[in-house]
Amino acid sequence: MASEKLQTHAVILAGGRGTRFWPRSRMRTPKQLLNIIGKDTMLRQTVARLRPLLPASRIWTVTNAEQTAAVKKQLPAPARKRVLAEPIGRNTAAAIALAAVHVRHAAMGDALMAVLPADHFIAQPDKYSKIVGAALKLAREPGHLIVLGIPPTRPDTGFGYVERYGDAVGPVGFPAFAVRRFAEKPSLELAKQYVASGDYHWNAGMFFWRVSTFLENLKRFLPQTHEALESLAELIGKKTYERRLRAIYPKLENISVDYAILENATRQEGPPRVFVIPAEVGWSDIGSWAAVYELLAKRSGENVLAGPGHTHDASGNFLYSPTKFVAALGVRDLIVVETPDALLIVPRDRAQDVAKIVKSLEVRKLSKLL
Repeated sequence: MASEKLQTHAVILAGGRGTRFWPRSRMRTPKQLLNIIGKDTMLRQTVARLRPLLPASRIWTVTNAEQTAAVKKQLPAPARKRVLAEPIGRNTAAAIALAAVHVRHAAMGDALMAVLPADHFIAQPDKYSKIVGAALKLAREPGHLIVLGIPPTRPDTGFGYVERYGDAVGPVGFPAFAVRRFAEKPSLELAKQYVASGDYHWNAGMFFWRVSTFLENLKRFLPQTHEALESLAELIGKKTYERRLRAIYPKLENISVDYAILENATRQEGPPRVFVIPAEVGWSDIGSWAAVYELLAKRSGENVLAGPGHTHDASGNFLYSPTKFVAALGVRDLIVVETPDALLIVPRDRAQDVAKIVKSLEVRKLSKLL
């Protein structure tokens, strides 16, 4: 069964708002549609990494109604026909399930499915492509759920972790290990223990499985979502599809695929079902402006300027102003981001809190800044 011919499809999750990247990231132009690192947008970089593995016609993108038009402009022409717009955000389990029934319909049966975030950075794309190929090979086995794990470089409290156990399995070219459990974002002390053990990896949110395997697990662990989306699947390509989508989607469980499917699958009796492949590929989720600084700074304390400017007796600053000249004197470890209608100034070690500004703007109903 694992040797049968299966199409490979990729599903890119591109519905996030990227609020930590305000003021550049807005409702209609979120982080994944910006050139945060490099000349291309994060979404285009994600698509480019997939092109050696599959044609653009098998690249699906799940986003929301506000971003659909902008997302389509970023994609190759064949992939524009594969954009799925959620009427309301219901977390990753629902988004992936929506894509799964569409992939099954397009493939006219079972298929392999890679699920990838739209806004992550990979420094070694060639090695990454080989690891993705290995993950897809292991995912051909019915019942297998594969996750890429990033070998931790520090005891980070901002990531979820995947604990592996046992010996390497599978003739996939890269070692794969059974997953014992998924661990939530830990305390610093616990994160230090995880890193020291060598058995934990950061959960990068990149998954691989058969469509049939995913839907079987969805039926087992989220039966209401499964039933609703199977009823929707019968209407794909028909006039009543959109009306049905809008009717069922708000009722779907609002839960991540990690909690709903993967964690539960690791607890099932019998042989291992969930596997992790360590992927040391220069990965970053680029979770804040501070992460951008860390990627761009060639040495500790360097000032990074994205635009014209000059610094004097200043260090560790990230200064983004594409048109205005920025002069920085006597300041340390600041993030400064300028757009035509807003200016952000924040200490680098508070960059994670930028999302709080967006919440304040929402409370004050300053929609022009959102």
